Amino acid sequence: MPELPEVETTLKGIEPFLLGYDIESTVVRNSSLRWPVPVQVHQLQDQNVQNVSRRGKYIIVHFENGALLIHLGMSGNLRVVESGVPVQKHDHVDFLVNSGKIIRYNDPRRFGCVLWTDNWQAHKLIQGLGLEPLTEVFTGSYLHTRAKGKKTTIKQFIMNSKLVVGVGNIYANEALFLAGIHPGRAASSISLKRMKILVACIKQVLSDAIEQGGTTLKDFVGSDGKPGYFKQQLHVYGRAGESCKKCKETLQEVRQNNRSSVFCSHCQS
Repeated sequence: MPELPEVETTLKGIEPFLLGYDIESTVVRNSSLRWPVPVQVHQLQDQNVQNVSRRGKYIIVHFENGALLIHLGMSGNLRVVESGVPVQKHDHVDFLVNSGKIIRYNDPRRFGCVLWTDNWQAHKLIQGLGLEPLTEVFTGSYLHTRAKGKKTTIKQFIMNSKLVVGVGNIYANEALFLAGIHPGRAASSISLKRMKILVACIKQVLSDAIEQGGTTLKDFVGSDGKPGYFKQQLHVYGRAGESCKKCKETLQEVRQNNRSSVFCSHCQS
């Protein structure tokens, strides 16, 4: 958390105030994030933003001679603020843009990063990432082929960022519920037909979450400082012990790889 929909929401929020504009200067108040903020970020000025994109959960701000690689970690956010807005405790980096706005990076736990790379596609954090889930190349056939012989559970399988990026814990729970698949099933036991349904459900859940501005459970806010509203649409995640919205049976919860899996034993098999 934040997961792909929250990162995409953030990207859409900051892009209008970055694309085509120049970074006038940066203010780095705390360099001690997951990795130290490199000197290139400290010295970034008078450079034009040529593109703003996302790869997995990384936001990439493209310049002529390189790119910023930004990850929100477990609790970070990027906000668009006006000049003169008071600095908060965990506001670690400001990007002053000649759009008249400040793009402010906040991260209470400091598990995120603000890095510089000369070649973002070759960066070690990007190279091993799997398919983007909202693209046409991510299909049921792809998942079914990759699942052959795998003993891992289907939930762990779809959360593997080397196969597909951005299907975090919240959205894996939700997609499996919509697809009617138990999270503890072996990935290799899922038929091609059901894999196709699962992929459609993953795409539906992620698209719906993006439309609602992501999911706010605790820390996440979008670039405008407002929470995401997808929480109101959650079918299973965070609802253990409550009634299933489909059949009214009590939702169950188990731990898988130290993560919560909530499911309906009646609707999912």
